[in-house]
Amino acid sequence: MTKAMAALSLRLLSFLCCLFLIFISEASDWVCDYSKVGNYTVNSPYHKNLHTLLSSFSSRTEINYGFYNFSYGRDPDKVYAVGLCRGDQKQDECLNCLNHTRGVLAEHCPNQKEAIGWGAECMLRYSNRSIIGIVENEPFQVPFYTLNVTGRVNPFNAVLQSLMRNLTSIAASGDSRRKYATGSAPAPEFQKIYGYTQCTPDLTSEDCTNCLKEAMALILDCCSGRSGGIVLKPNCRIRFDPKIFYGPTVKLLPYAPAPAPPSPSTTNASSSQGKSHTSRTVITIAVPVACFVLVFPLLCIYLSGRKPRKKDEFKREEDSDDEITFIESLQFNFDTLRVATNEFAESNKLGHGGFGVVYRGKLSNGQMIAMKRLSRGSGQGHVEFKNEVVLVTKLQHRNLVRLLGFCFEGQERLLVYEYLPNRSLDNFIFYPTKHAHLDWKTRYKIIGGIAGGLLYLHRDSRQRIIHCDLKLSNVLLDAQMNPKISDFGLAKLFEIELTHASKIAGTLGYMAPEYARHGKLSMKLDVFSFGVILLEIVSGQKNGGFRNGENVEHLLSFAWKNWRKGTADSIIDPVLNNALRGEIVRCIHIGLLCVQEKADDRPTMAEVVLMLDSHSFSLPVPLQPAYFMINGCSSVIQFSEFGSVETGSNEQKIDFADASTNEVSISGLYPR
Repeated sequence: MTKAMAALSLRLLSFLCCLFLIFISEASDWVCDYSKVGNYTVNSPYHKNLHTLLSSFSSRTEINYGFYNFSYGRDPDKVYAVGLCRGDQKQDECLNCLNHTRGVLAEHCPNQKEAIGWGAECMLRYSNRSIIGIVENEPFQVPFYTLNVTGRVNPFNAVLQSLMRNLTSIAASGDSRRKYATGSAPAPEFQKIYGYTQCTPDLTSEDCTNCLKEAMALILDCCSGRSGGIVLKPNCRIRFDPKIFYGPTVKLLPYAPAPAPPSPSTTNASSSQGKSHTSRTVITIAVPVACFVLVFPLLCIYLSGRKPRKKDEFKREEDSDDEITFIESLQFNFDTLRVATNEFAESNKLGHGGFGVVYRGKLSNGQMIAMKRLSRGSGQGHVEFKNEVVLVTKLQHRNLVRLLGFCFEGQERLLVYEYLPNRSLDNFIFYPTKHAHLDWKTRYKIIGGIAGGLLYLHRDSRQRIIHCDLKLSNVLLDAQMNPKISDFGLAKLFEIELTHASKIAGTLGYMAPEYARHGKLSMKLDVFSFGVILLEIVSGQKNGGFRNGENVEHLLSFAWKNWRKGTADSIIDPVLNNALRGEIVRCIHIGLLCVQEKADDRPTMAEVVLMLDSHSFSLPVPLQPAYFMINGCSSVIQFSEFGSVETGSNEQKIDFADASTNEVSISGLYPR
């Protein structure tokens, strides 16, 4: 009897443990108004925008990778939302989870402008402030199991940390659609650990890694010795468990130039039985179809040659219309912008770019903006304007200037950007009264931020983007001196195999030689420009030429000669007082690697970021850099069909108003 009772008690205990595990896996956590932004009233503009935005998730049928990051409306009633599903969730499962979490938030966070909810398989958050591409460590939740590990804790923790390090590395290497990894590892005492890591794909690899590392630290602090635990954060989450809790990862299609609705040819079969049934159906249909083809060969040739092209053209137009329809929520009224700039007053003029004038403005709610008013004779038509809006809207990164909206009324075309009060970086580096305030810590942060922004454009954005005109005046600084890259918008669309530009626009001294001479396009073009910028930041000197005693030096040749002679200290800006000399000299080394003559010798931006982040990463010896030996300042240069050279005005085209400017340059956009 006692044995029977003991067996029954053991079964009951096992059942309760399993029930507890199930409860944890199915529970939802939520936090309301964590930034204290306040409430909205029912049927207010914010409430309607929130409903419209969250309801639009189900209509975005082209998103089959479980990540939704959109905004809707206009300030102060603009809503930002992020939805993220676990990588094993199919599209319908993902949407069901997000809808359920939406209901949980509506119940527990009624009328709150900001809320976040974590379900077992998804996360949903929304706010009246921008949350897209921004790393936030709070709020967070750390649910854990009461069931302890079997045996010694330290060996178990060692296996857990090793597993999570591997999964972190895999997740962080994902693209802008998914950063997710699952795996398992055997633990002592015949135990097994199952785990997964996931970040919102709008994070950079570095930010994803840091987020997951911090999450793992929370696990070790709170849950050491537990058999399972979860860390839920706004931008990442981890989980480990003694039981497998995830399914096979949903496969993604190869990267396409733009999301497209799924077609029957790309729809995954739900099961092997479904695949088998489809195969039998195809065989059944194939015979009469083959006979039809034999009977009507000319008709088939005509249909295969003519119809697909028309269908593809129609599909491209339809996709383009869908994109511009979605971003119409960002559209400003022209009168609103006219009032914001005081009738485009000269006192609000920040600068003049190749396609128009940039103004400072102030909206009725007090928000400052920078507005680009494109000139009517700029040559930029409706298609080009729409391309810039669609492209820039999709780019969300903390080191890129953010597009707030646009206006397209009659002949007027305007782009509205965030206002950055500290102007562009060249106004600090090249001005004696200001550059002394840039200590090495600030300069190093700026260098890392520029590198991170470029890496996002090259690798982590939805399209591969070549800036083509990166320079200090196109790096803007926010109030905390964080760098933001501008002028990456007006993109030229190329086919994948196209590697040359028929028209070149850029700035002498920053252009890679293969681009300036032959119009050859590659990511290494921006790497060269980054190398020039890095050397300018370290030295405080212009690349176009500076006086060194009685001689006029060119920065690249000056840096190379001193590097070869072992006198790198001569390159360093004297105001830095050789602080952290080893780190500064390492940056000079990286800069020289980036400006090497041959593109193949230059590192990728991913390698540059690794070189900056890890001082243990050994650097190769740089080869001789490319040179642009010119007298005076560098100039804007434009090659027209490579037949003649047109030189524009001096590179420094803006007035030194106390704000930043967003000029226009040509960027290269490559489909993945």
